[in-house]
Amino acid sequence: MLTILAIESSCDDTSAAVLRDGILLSNVTASQSVHEKYGGVVPELASRAHQQNIVPVVDTALKEAGVRREEISAIAVTLGPGLLGSLLVGVSFAKGMALSLGIPLVEVNHLQGHVLAHFVRTADDKRPVPPYPFLCLLVSGGNSQIIRVNAPSDMEILGQTIDDAAGEALDKCAKIMGLGYPGGPIIDRLARQGNANAYSFAKPTIKGLDYSFSGLKTSFLYFLRDQLETDPNFINTYQNDLAASFERTVVEILMQKLDRAVRETGIRHIALSGGVSANTALRQAFIDRQERKGWTVYIPPFAYTTDNAAMIAQAGYYKAQSNDFCPLDKPAFARTTI
Repeated sequence: MLTILAIESSCDDTSAAVLRDGILLSNVTASQSVHEKYGGVVPELASRAHQQNIVPVVDTALKEAGVRREEISAIAVTLGPGLLGSLLVGVSFAKGMALSLGIPLVEVNHLQGHVLAHFVRTADDKRPVPPYPFLCLLVSGGNSQIIRVNAPSDMEILGQTIDDAAGEALDKCAKIMGLGYPGGPIIDRLARQGNANAYSFAKPTIKGLDYSFSGLKTSFLYFLRDQLETDPNFINTYQNDLAASFERTVVEILMQKLDRAVRETGIRHIALSGGVSANTALRQAFIDRQERKGWTVYIPPFAYTTDNAAMIAQAGYYKAQSNDFCPLDKPAFARTTI
């Protein structure tokens, strides 16, 4: 039996999961509310919270899985990318535990974990998995990428953001409107009650399959400034329509490039991954294309959209099967591509 304990601590969620022979036995996550009053993640506070959470989270994951420490075959850990201080907590814990148990360490790229979340399975899970090769739209707070996935260890970035990511744009929209943090879910909730065609915002013209969201953010900011000069209550009065219109624009930008990638590659099995994959409008855009264009789409359960150790366990499982282990002196890293 191949039993993987996985640890994820790349940002502000401390998560641990146990996977045995490809079946997920547990997935435990502790979120941090300390960042809400600051309107974004404070790296130092995130690191301290990880230190408080990691022992009980790992202990709970093992107990829920019914697995003893002596039964663990290898420990998979997110080595990067992410907040370096947060990563160091998880990586240091994983290295220490691997050393004490005399078992190997498996490094996992956080972005690859998001892509491979589609292959996470519990004992009674019957969801179809995408066949290779497939395209994956990976959208999160820090990344927006179109990826051709040929195998678990063979991924090619076809396009990516050159500045802000889609999730970052949604969070900044919410912050500009004074809606709180995290902004993406708030925008999503308000947008369901608004008119998505109420306002128009500038869309970037970027060559190829790359993305840009910084111009959209600036366009939105200037639009609000002009409106507030004549109506100080403009945001409060029209916040639902503003949220819906901004969200529609983000989704249109994402899908326009994905449409092009499908045409250029001829691949029609399309997956959605990352934190922004929980967005209602984006999920609906995938479903619409499945109905209108004949795509076969793969949308992850909400539990596997945000940062979680289940996806790290799955990615680590594939590596462990190939004896692709990591030296204990390999450092965590803040930035990388797939």
